[in-house]
Amino acid sequence: MQGVTVVDHPLVQHKLTLMREKERSTKGFRQLLNEIGMLLCYEVTRDLPVEHIEIETPLTKTQGVQIAGKKLVFAPILRAGVGFLDGMLTLVPAARVAHIGLYRDPESLQAVEYYFKAPSDLADRMVLVLDPMLATANSAVAAIERLKERGAKDLRFVCLLAAPEGIERLRSAHPDVHIWTASIDERLNDHGYIVPGLGDAGDRMYGTR
Repeated sequence: MQGVTVVDHPLVQHKLTLMREKERSTKGFRQLLNEIGMLLCYEVTRDLPVEHIEIETPLTKTQGVQIAGKKLVFAPILRAGVGFLDGMLTLVPAARVAHIGLYRDPESLQAVEYYFKAPSDLADRMVLVLDPMLATANSAVAAIERLKERGAKDLRFVCLLAAPEGIERLRSAHPDVHIWTASIDERLNDHGYIVPGLGDAGDRMYGTR
């Protein structure tokens, strides 16, 4: 699909299969989500701009490479998006963090905002919006709208699973935002869950299923 990258690395696909298993423990699910978050971050940041600098090793001076510009912002959509955060911060410990609190109304399936906190200089930073599930995409669309209202211009969306319906909705609302996912699943069911999916990622993270 245009505007979508499926990360098909064997480690990502192996861990995703483990996460789909119904009997996977809360601890195991949370650990796997952390690990996959790290692997997805590696792929999403593959084309970050860099600059050459001069450094001194214990033996001599040489040229090195460092990431150019201001540090990234990780913007997890609460609550499940936090599952990606530790793994990504392990790779990019200097990144800033924005928090976006949204929940899905069980009747309308629309996103309802209850919390938003982000750095003031979003316009100068690349923002990775994090949510394991891109289902109806209502939360993703709302989160990106709020980030853009605060000045964000360079945004990327990172998820574990995506439904075709969610991809179409997000790409229609925000065609400038590229999507990275580990899998495009078959469809949504009548309750807005991804099929075959892995259930509710937040419930499985926190043991509330």
